[in-house]
Formats: sequence, C-alpha cells, structure tokens
Amino acid sequence: MTTPILAVESLSKHFVVRRSLFGKPLAQVAAVNDVSFEIAPGETLAFVGESGCGKSTLGRLVLRLIEPSAGTVRFDGADIGALDAASLRLARRHMQMIFQDPYAALNPRMTVREILSEPLMLHGIVERENQPARVAELMRLVGLKPEQAARYPHEFSGGQRQRIVIARALAVEPKLIVCDEAVSALDVSIRAQILNLLSDLQERLGVAYLFISHDLAVVKHIAQRVAVMYLGSIVEVGEAETLFASPRHPYTQALLSAIPIADPGGAANSFKLEGDVPSALSLPPGCAFHTRCPHVAPVCVEQRPVLSAAAEGHSVACHRWHEIAAPDGAGRAETELSPTLERLIAAFGPRAA
Repeated sequence: MTTPILAVESLSKHFVVRRSLFGKPLAQVAAVNDVSFEIAPGETLAFVGESGCGKSTLGRLVLRLIEPSAGTVRFDGADIGALDAASLRLARRHMQMIFQDPYAALNPRMTVREILSEPLMLHGIVERENQPARVAELMRLVGLKPEQAARYPHEFSGGQRQRIVIARALAVEPKLIVCDEAVSALDVSIRAQILNLLSDLQERLGVAYLFISHDLAVVKHIAQRVAVMYLGSIVEVGEAETLFASPRHPYTQALLSAIPIADPGGAANSFKLEGDVPSALSLPPGCAFHTRCPHVAPVCVEQRPVLSAAAEGHSVACHRWHEIAAPDGAGRAETELSPTLERLIAAFGPRAA
C-alpha cells in the first residue's frame, strides 16, 4: 500500500465571531468540522461544494497558514502541527499553493525573474550564479519564453500570470500543491489550457494536488478522487468516475442535477434542493443537510451520520444512502458534463495562454 503524502485526521477549525466583555467566546462558526482524508503521491483529490462550505479554509489548514482547533495534519510522515518555525519553513518547501486570483498573487513591483528567484534564494536551492538558468527552465516548463522573465506582471495576460504563479510554486520542487480555485478567474478557453498544463506537470513531476473548486466540470477533468463538502464536513468521497456516474448522497445528486445538459431535446433535471443553507453559527442537530433533504427521516434529525463505505473506495455520510437511487440525469453528468470545456481541453495543449 502506498504511503500517503498527506494524511488529515479529524481536522476542525472554529472561528470565534462574538465575545463577551471579558473575552469569553459567545458564538463560533464551525468552518471545518471533523474532516479526515489522505492523498497519495502524484494523486489529485478535489474538494467541491457551495461557497462557504469550508474548502478554502481546509486548504489553509493543510499548509498551516491558520492553526486548527482540533485534529492533525501529517505531511510526508511529519505532524505539521508539532513543527517549530524553522522546521515548518523547511516543510513548506515541499507544500505550495496556487491562489485563485493571478492578479493579486504577484508583486507588481518585481519582475518575473525576481519573483521566481525569490523562493530559490529563501530556501537556498540554487546558487546565485545558477539562478538565471533555473528561472529560464521554469519559464519553459509552464509554456512561457525565458526572455519574458524581464517583464513585470502587468505586462502579461491573466492566463500567463497564472502560469507564472504555477512556476513560482514549482520553483522549490514541491511534493504537494494546494490549488485554491486555481482556474475559476480565467475564461473557459484559458481554463482548458491551464488544466492541461497542470495535468502535464503532474505526469512529468509526480506532484500531488489538493484541488479546490466549485466547478464540477473542472473537477471531472483534473481529479482522480472527489470529496464533496457541506457546511464544513465531507458528505461523500470516492473515485471521480464512480461519484459522477452514481452519486449516493442527496447533496451530491443535487449538485450534479444542477449542471445544464447540452441537449435541447433531453429531459430536464428535476432534482432540486428546497430551502436555504443553515447558518454556520447554529448548525441543526443530527445531519446538517436534513433541513434541505427530500429524503429526511427521524434518524436524520437526531443523529449525525458518519462516513461509511458504500462501495470499495466510495464513502457516504448519509443514514439512508442505500435506499436512495440517483435521480434521472445525475448519472448523465459523466458523459455530458460541460461539453464546451471538454472540446477545449481536447483542442488546447499546455500552450501559452
């Protein structure tokens, strides 16, 4: 069995939003609630869910950009939470992040050469005299010309800036990259090129991705496994092909049913959620999804479900998953999901955007 590069166990993060006059917490938001998962070397695990479900907070917890309220994060066998500042800095050489906004992620006062040279100097990876050659290598690796390294970020398009962000992450030869909505700010054709680039880099370098997205079309093309989050918890996780073809949790079924089908003569997806998402300040008892679930039963109101095996490599947190059949149209997402993006991914290689 392959040893995971990342192992997360019972990870939680609660943010205090209101305190008493004497500093006692009066109200907390459970942004991430008892989340456990593993990522193997060279694997992509995607996290999907509605805005505010805790995906981005989870990514920052993994890198220890914020401190957890409970739980452990083990990277390459080391407990990240137990590392001192010096050890954490060494570990972060192998754990990098690609942010959503390529315009805000780069220092506008630095040239691309300076941006890519900075991590090389900070971690002492390459001697100063060899840094120009390494910068040129990184530029070629992400589909840019080495001579463009003399430019400033504002002289590049959005897709090119995201390539520079990717090059900066790769500069320190990471084993894991957290991609936080890494393509959501790009238009669809550029998105296809960046997805192809990420897949190509993974195949060549063996890097693992924790891929955060709300776009199921993107997830379908990049991830080997998918975890669905709702109000800070994982409600379903499994192989991407299986999850898209046969979702077992009502929330996953609703997400897939909401995807437009490019078939004017086809049947409309009828599985829709009713009601609003509960407040994270006051989660309902039992299953957090029961207030919107069309299959709610008394046990759902009384007991919180835990992830249990629905099939090999496929787990669901639902009391009634074995009674629920996928609605018409949910399984069709496997073949009809975002045909425009599929065509563009097939048409574009990892060329410069």
